[in-house]
Amino acid sequence: QVQLVESGGGLVQAGGSLRLSCAASVGSIFSIDAIGWYRQAPGKQRELVGVHTSGGSTNYADSVKGRFTISRAQNTLYLQMNNLKPEDTAVYYCNAKVRVHWDVRTTDYWGQGTQVTVSS
Repeated sequence: QVQLVESGGGLVQAGGSLRLSCAASVGSIFSIDAIGWYRQAPGKQRELVGVHTSGGSTNYADSVKGRFTISRAQNTLYLQMNNLKPEDTAVYYCNAKVRVHWDVRTTDYWGQGTQVTVSS
């Protein structure tokens, strides 16, 4: 069983900061190969914000580099967002690529999403 629960969204003025959290609950037979954040603005496709891999690397979309930071503490993933811009307004989703220990194939799991609104 895999469950992802996000929290921390809200309304903030441009230039402000928010921190999102994603609490991951994963059954003992599963491994998380990668966990990260995506976002979807109205009328747009869902896009990658950043991802943390099991190998320890973290990659970011060019649009958030230098402003957003992903960190992980045990089974909770954080997204620290600084210097927010109106174009960061979107629903933010936590995503985990999960596999059973004895398989190489992964399955995508998604949280319910949390709204981030940045006013100008």
